[in-house]
Amino acid sequence: MSGASNPLPLAGVRIIELGGIGPGPFCGMMLADNGAEVIRIDRPGGVQAGLPVDAGRDVMLRSRRNISLDLKTAGGVEIVRRLVRGADGFIEGFRPGVAERLGLGPDDLMAINARLVYGRMTGWGQDGPYASLPGHDINYIAISGVLDAIGRAGEAPVPPLNLLGDYGGGGLMLAFGMVSAIMAARGGAPGRVVDCAMAEGASALMAGTWTLKNQGEWNGARGENLLDGGAPFYDTYRTSDGRYLCIGAIEEKFFARLTELTGVAHDPDFSSQYDRARWPVMKAKLAAVFASKSLREWCDLLEHEEVCFAPVVAMDEAGEHSHNRARGNFLTVDGVTQPAPVPRYSATPAPRPRMWKENSDLAALLDECGFQSPEIEQLKESGAFG
Repeated sequence: MSGASNPLPLAGVRIIELGGIGPGPFCGMMLADNGAEVIRIDRPGGVQAGLPVDAGRDVMLRSRRNISLDLKTAGGVEIVRRLVRGADGFIEGFRPGVAERLGLGPDDLMAINARLVYGRMTGWGQDGPYASLPGHDINYIAISGVLDAIGRAGEAPVPPLNLLGDYGGGGLMLAFGMVSAIMAARGGAPGRVVDCAMAEGASALMAGTWTLKNQGEWNGARGENLLDGGAPFYDTYRTSDGRYLCIGAIEEKFFARLTELTGVAHDPDFSSQYDRARWPVMKAKLAAVFASKSLREWCDLLEHEEVCFAPVVAMDEAGEHSHNRARGNFLTVDGVTQPAPVPRYSATPAPRPRMWKENSDLAALLDECGFQSPEIEQLKESGAFG
């Protein structure tokens, strides 16, 4: 994955990932981007059978080795068990009990490899009244107090894409748990199960908001608080050309400079930044000001000032923004535009990702597991590969 003299931090770590959608693949991507060897087990006939997707253009499947197996066959399960022998971690995202029924539960695999870190990715967790119920990101963040906090005052809650449950509270949290437990195992601790529930991970992402609430700075009403669009100095505004900009002038010095540059510094309504009674009037006046110029004009005026300003750019434009270009924050691989691997490490430039190709490592992985030609033929005949 990287140069031998300066390997990425997770070089030498092997992860087996049972194919799924959403948070599991995102976790695998993060581990692979940071140097781990991730071997993904896909189902025959497609990465996400039943869904209209092009796996070869799926950014979250990048930089994996992969093999397609039918886990309902004894041969398919045996291949996974052999892969697990030399692995540091294992990731599955089934509903509780499914992996056990396949013979691939924690007890099954940790009996083979006592140092194995077994990562379980679910929405609700392994137990509790909701544990066996289906769901998606929106459902998980709903019971966590997250969804209710997002949206405009007097309007319905707004789903924040699937960033907070699937990716922030799910995949990224599982990656953190896997790395933590693998570090412990390499230090001599036994393997362990990492139970990562998106509902709980999303709750953890709200720690700062809970802090505001506990300090009396969050009144409980959606869209009327400091960071939810209630504050006039922390919000988005429409420009004369129908584009949007955003302001995050929380600190007094940034707010003061903002009022100077927008021409409202001497307006008495802006004399007390944190007077919530004045926020609606301040917001209306700022909206009128920002609507008087184009986004380009506001960029020329505010972009290099200390007012916490940025233009709101579309996904198609993000790669062309001057800062993103300078940092190389986006790249294109095999015609697929995508975010570059993060974070960055000194003296270790990240390698370019590789896009997913079905069964690209089938022969090599079987050979590494010690399967001989007669066994492989038997596996084919038994339907292990679909």
